[in-house]
Amino acid sequence: MDDEDDLPGIELPVPDPGEPLATPDTRSGFVALAGRPNAGKSTLTNALVGAKIAITSDKPQTTRRAIRGVLTRGDAQLVLVDLPGVQRPLDSLTGRMQRRVQSEVREADVALLVLNGEEGVGPGDRWIARQLADASAGGRLPVVIAVNKVDRIDRERTIRTLMAASELDVAEDVFPISARTGKGVDALLDHLVQLLPRGPFYFPEDERTDQPRHVLLAELIREQVLRRTFQEVPHAVEVAVEEVERPKDDLHVVVANAWVETPSQKGILIGAGGKMIRNVGTAARKELERELGTRVHLDLQVKVRRNWRSDETLLDRLEID
Repeated sequence: MDDEDDLPGIELPVPDPGEPLATPDTRSGFVALAGRPNAGKSTLTNALVGAKIAITSDKPQTTRRAIRGVLTRGDAQLVLVDLPGVQRPLDSLTGRMQRRVQSEVREADVALLVLNGEEGVGPGDRWIARQLADASAGGRLPVVIAVNKVDRIDRERTIRTLMAASELDVAEDVFPISARTGKGVDALLDHLVQLLPRGPFYFPEDERTDQPRHVLLAELIREQVLRRTFQEVPHAVEVAVEEVERPKDDLHVVVANAWVETPSQKGILIGAGGKMIRNVGTAARKELERELGTRVHLDLQVKVRRNWRSDETLLDRLEID
């Protein structure tokens, strides 16, 4: 990977000084989850928050936005920022993703480097560790490492990976965890809480994410596309929810578009006789019903927009910063 120039950070939400959400005795802060694609950052975010706020799949580029999950426990509130996997920018989409990673890490209170225990420590992990080391120069940014997916490897491989993680020389604390089973997650959480600065809560205690509802619903639909398509199609698909109505107390109507870049991709996503898009719609509807708490009628259309990943106007519309 090539080093990228520093870019200006973004302003993070701050509590309304007229309506404090907690006392000064509380701890609160932003924890940025960095790592390569498929390290399990989204699964870990969901496990810590205790709710599904980030979609998961085995495809790279699953996470395209910085997704904030809110965990309030006693007198501490962690705002977990699930970041896109760090990779070389190839187009406007991935360029935006990487700029967001950089800005969020710079503004974080703690950085959590998530490693894929199945794959071990590779060049990409070492590159990310160097960036975090630069950001933590002078002790400004505490860095913690979590070696994920240890439930899938034996004890010997776990020990080797933990030793390799320690040799990255970016963090004193390395935790073996399984975001999928919960193994080691409580110990990691306890440690992160201790690293938070003292300050008022950023969000109400019952809030789980600041993600707009229409974005979360669109992501739940895209997740089902990712789980059923292969090769280039998953990377070329984005979903936008255009309308959400509630004509009855027990029914939501969701209108959404699935954008692809070529007619051939559209054909694959629709499938022979419409079979693929029906399967996607059926599975997505179940996820939407779980999220909305009512029956859902999903109107899902597939549309072509060539080179949308380099279309700045559409990326703005899709709210991919």
